Amino acid sequence: MKDKIIAKATDLFLKLGFKSVTMDDIAGEMCISKKTIYKYFCNKELLIEESTALVHKEVHQIIDNIVVKNHNAIEENFEIRKMFKEMFKAGDSSPVYQLRKHYPEIYDNVMSREIDECNVVFKQNIVKGIEQGLYRKETPIDTYVEFYYTLIFSINGKISSEKEANEKELLALEYHTRAMATPEGIIELEKQLINYHL
Repeated sequence: MKDKIIAKATDLFLKLGFKSVTMDDIAGEMCISKKTIYKYFCNKELLIEESTALVHKEVHQIIDNIVVKNHNAIEENFEIRKMFKEMFKAGDSSPVYQLRKHYPEIYDNVMSREIDECNVVFKQNIVKGIEQGLYRKETPIDTYVEFYYTLIFSINGKISSEKEANEKELLALEYHTRAMATPEGIIELEKQLINYHL
């Protein structure tokens, strides 16, 4: 039952936002009593922590699955971008924005975990792109990784509209890629931009 509650809560939080969803909403959606939820979670914050941990795990499993498909580095980033767009397309309000605004301590914990994971993923992508001749050899890898996650997390934490956040994240990806792309990388970037909008 605990896992079912986490799964349902996660689904609702991503669709409607962390602040908007109440324990009553979750109980109603599951046709169970609120008392049943409180048997496993003494408060909403604990349920949010479990939900964000589940999302984190699912996101990084999907990223790992994309990486093993061995796309070129630029296509890989666009595949990851599409995954995020699909995962968070349901709601108008950005769940990350609500998390930062209403549950800052949980948000800080989530972000520190994400930064660690993203450091690894972004770094591997840049190394791969350099090896493939899509990114410049002299790219300062650690600095560009820091620039990119600062851009992405800033967008997520400050923009309340999920649609606007998605649009800006795509622009951030284009900006990030252009900054380190070789002429061959620019050709691949333009191709991915066209494919993304199809």
